[in-house]
Amino acid sequence: MRKIKIGIMGGTFDPIHNGHLIIAENSRINFNLEEIIFIPTGKPAHKLEDEITSNDYRYEMALLSINSNPYFSLSPMEINREGITYTIDTIRNLQKLKKNVEYYFIMGEDSLYNFHKWKDYKELLSICKFIVAKRPNLDNKLEEKIKELNSICKDSIYILESPMVDISSTDIRERISLNKSIKYLVPESVELYIKKHRLYGGA
Repeated sequence: MRKIKIGIMGGTFDPIHNGHLIIAENSRINFNLEEIIFIPTGKPAHKLEDEITSNDYRYEMALLSINSNPYFSLSPMEINREGITYTIDTIRNLQKLKKNVEYYFIMGEDSLYNFHKWKDYKELLSICKFIVAKRPNLDNKLEEKIKELNSICKDSIYILESPMVDISSTDIRERISLNKSIKYLVPESVELYIKKHRLYGGA
């Protein structure tokens, strides 16, 4: 029986931006994924709780961002979970909910270099595939890291060749705090939501 291929787009999404959406859509197309599930993190291990905007705001901004794409969906799985959020727990839970599915976790290149620090990362490689959005550069650092991790579990990590938009949530938050425009960096609905709720120190 053919396995269904589903992508997972995890992240703090504080706020979600057009770069996230471009990577997700290109992953869907390039790897023939039938669905992309966006899963905002609850309490990530690498960030302090007071550094993150409330779960409700981040969830609602993600929902506004994806509602025009029929292949995108949103799950509150991690923000509803108590304690620190680990990717391994999310994948295990998803596998219990849906059988006969091959999951592809979509991530940025920078995250891959710290992958060996993730909880139970070797098990993760055995139960989930990973799509890495490559930054435009000329060195072989990424390929070397993928080769190293694929030696643990063969063909677990794949490179996404995609138009890259250099947008970061950190930069967006900083621009808002300085009353600079974020137009075209986030979907218009998210821009209006941020203004309405006066998030990130904006006026």
